[in-house]
Amino acid sequence: MRIAFIGGGTMAEAMIQGLLKKGIVRANDVIVSDISTERRAFLKESYAVCAASDNVIAATGADIVVLAVKPGVLRQVLTELHGKIQQEQLVLSIAAGTVITTIAGGLDHRSIVRAMPNMPAQIGEGITVWTVTTEVSGNQKSSARLLLSALGKEVFVATEKYIDMATAVSGSGPAFVLMMIESLIDAGVHVGLPRELSEELVLHTMLGTTLLAQKAERHPAELRNLVTSPGGTTAEGLLELEQGGMRALFTQAVVAAYEKAKDLGREG
Repeated sequence: MRIAFIGGGTMAEAMIQGLLKKGIVRANDVIVSDISTERRAFLKESYAVCAASDNVIAATGADIVVLAVKPGVLRQVLTELHGKIQQEQLVLSIAAGTVITTIAGGLDHRSIVRAMPNMPAQIGEGITVWTVTTEVSGNQKSSARLLLSALGKEVFVATEKYIDMATAVSGSGPAFVLMMIESLIDAGVHVGLPRELSEELVLHTMLGTTLLAQKAERHPAELRNLVTSPGGTTAEGLLELEQGGMRALFTQAVVAAYEKAKDLGREG
């Protein structure tokens, strides 16, 4: 399986790293095109993959062409590749907010996967929501699933509308969680903890709580109640969060991210 990455940024690198680590492809079956000479040299040296400055050259002969560029650059890339993608090739886009019709029209091509990976894919612990057009064959769908599994967990959805929703929750979600982590660390320092100790406590608490929520198969509220004693410290802290509108703010953040994802699609 030959794979071409149009764009050699962070997510493309994460995919390359995962594919090679899991032995899904060989390094000489991967080619990356990027506008930056330094970036091409880095990827070639680090992973022994092929590199090109021309997107059309990179895409030629690939079984899967991964569009791994920012939404603002995608229009130019689609113009460059218009009519150059062969019928048997599969196009996989990870450009946020860009709908399948825009990609199909821009390329004059119909076999398309649209996927939304997230930042933890950099360590193989991401989650990717993806969908396909009806023209994608069963074998191509299997190849796409294998490729995306290199990033962590993958979830197929039959309807494209869920991709923008996933963008708001799992795509933008890491930034929301990181802000919460940052705030908890600063709060620990505020009450007197050394910063290094506060960071260790917060990170392990986040990790352990997430694993517990995954494995316990109980509603988060039920688990929260287990650690909330009547009149205790946790109850007092939770009251402050509720009065501060934490739930509403998270909802507003997700809705805002979702609306922005849809706007990006309309702009495309």
